[in-house]
Amino acid sequence: MTSILGINSSYPFTLPPLPYPYDALEPHIDQETMHLHHDKHFATYIKNLNDALKPYPHLQSLSLEQILCCKRLPLESRVKILENAGGVYNHAIFFSNLAPMSEKVNTPEGELLEAIEGFFGSFEEFKEQFSKSAADVFGSGWTILAADRAGNLSIRNVANQEVLLCEGLEPVILFDVWEHAYYLKYKNVRADYVKNLWEIVRFR
Repeated sequence: MTSILGINSSYPFTLPPLPYPYDALEPHIDQETMHLHHDKHFATYIKNLNDALKPYPHLQSLSLEQILCCKRLPLESRVKILENAGGVYNHAIFFSNLAPMSEKVNTPEGELLEAIEGFFGSFEEFKEQFSKSAADVFGSGWTILAADRAGNLSIRNVANQEVLLCEGLEPVILFDVWEHAYYLKYKNVRADYVKNLWEIVRFR
């Protein structure tokens, strides 16, 4: 059984396939980056999470989301479990959050567009604020358009593989601003990478 993230619902977790061909996001993200990012980085988080959970049968029936919010993780493995579970969760959302330009899903519609306009003034103003926030992430991390249970929207940055799930926030879109997500094509110019992600982000 798989979760809404495309990942099987409990241990051992397996790498979900990329939901489009590796070259489908060119020219904005190159094929080699997609191979490395999905098949190496994402896969490593899954392997490391499974390795961290192996000694703990009582945790192996938990879903990824339950693991991330579990209050009783073993102290000696807590950091390793949470870092790798966060890496799996964030990457699963990120890859499902992108789509080839041909699918024309990079502009919000309906209730989401109305909410963005209500909270940020306009879609263009939202993009400007989000892009600035992504450019300002220090080191490695993620920039997220998050929704709470009441439908309120906010732009949040998280470091490394932190998640917002346990704060009751759901990612609407999520940009990976770790260097491995863009360095082969964009070198150190993160702003250009973020600008081009708007062409391939999936809003529905």
